[in-house]
Amino acid sequence: MNAVLSFLYALLVKDCLLAGHVVGFDVFRGFLHAPRYGRPALALDLCEEFRPLIADSVCLSVFNQGEVNQRSFLKRARGVSLTPAGRRTVIAAYERRMNQLVTHPAFGYTISYRRVLELQARLLRAAVLGDVPVYRPFTTR
Repeated sequence: MNAVLSFLYALLVKDCLLAGHVVGFDVFRGFLHAPRYGRPALALDLCEEFRPLIADSVCLSVFNQGEVNQRSFLKRARGVSLTPAGRRTVIAAYERRMNQLVTHPAFGYTISYRRVLELQARLLRAAVLGDVPVYRPFTTR
């Protein structure tokens, strides 16, 4: 399970990094994560509110639906990694989730999770610039 979660978190960080770039952030300077060389601290910050909604739920889904099983993993030395077929399966499930439509609580319209990442980055930018009084994290309930 940890191999799948780690892979999903890497995919989510990549998408949050892109969302941060789109709105003009320096993704290596964050609020919650300490800056370190080569570490996209702001992308990691943006990921925090989406880890359970996207990565964790996809991980549980691929195991519960039987999309990932023992044949999806390779044991090497003391570690475990996904096979190429396992990675393709997890990527497909991640993309399904990212394309899933959800109603944004602040605006009331329906958009994909991929678009939500960019919209939340824009809202964070507006809060940093003082255009809105406070940043409101994305919630589904």
